[in-house]
Amino acid sequence: MKNVSILGCGWLGKPLAISLLESGFLVKGSTTTESKLASLEAVGIDSYLVDIEDYEEFEPFLDTDILIIAITTKNIEAYERLIGQLENSSVQKVIFISSTSVYPNTNSVVTEDNELIKKPLTEIEKLFRNNSYFETTILRFAGLFGPNRHPGNWFGSRPIPQPDGFVNMIHQEDCIEIIHQIIDQNCWNETFNACSNHHPTRHDFYTNARKQLELEAPVFKEEDRLSYKIISSKKLQETLDYQFLHDDLLGI
Repeated sequence: MKNVSILGCGWLGKPLAISLLESGFLVKGSTTTESKLASLEAVGIDSYLVDIEDYEEFEPFLDTDILIIAITTKNIEAYERLIGQLENSSVQKVIFISSTSVYPNTNSVVTEDNELIKKPLTEIEKLFRNNSYFETTILRFAGLFGPNRHPGNWFGSRPIPQPDGFVNMIHQEDCIEIIHQIIDQNCWNETFNACSNHHPTRHDFYTNARKQLELEAPVFKEEDRLSYKIISSKKLQETLDYQFLHDDLLGI
């Protein structure tokens, strides 16, 4: 039986923890909010109060085989301190949840070989990729949607930019299943894009999303210059033999 710690049991981390528990893993989960500890414990997660931006040790939480990092902070110094603790822990494998926002808009298909934007997230990726004390797989998720995160609610009455550009999205259930597959197949020291193969225009996607919620049609911003990217998940699909569960973004 493997032990897994999930740093950040929020919108993705909590259902991921529940899914891993159902698969027989021993799961530790963290939150930065004390009032959320009870709700994690209620579903069987061994819960901890952890904020990597605080100068503190959290050895019990890191007493595990696999660490999944699912937090949003981009504090490079905080990650450097975390990695220092990992080097002295039992953690052997790390899954770092990153984002396809590391790629610039190229008006073309983007793979893991494309150049990255220089930003804190890309520097944090390097910290994990270059560390030899543990093995890390980096998952660059596209835009996240699923339960309690419906695209029809995202812009409100604000005009939506780039209507002729294309969307890059991934459902929560695919995120969770991909993480399962990485662990089950021992797929480490890799970097993957994770994004549905379906890339409708932003106009079609958000019009459909608003219609599903029976809301008024969205307003789009007129743009003089087209700016987009199309994220390819070909490497992930071929390496893991993975088929997306939600690959029709107009059927959400």
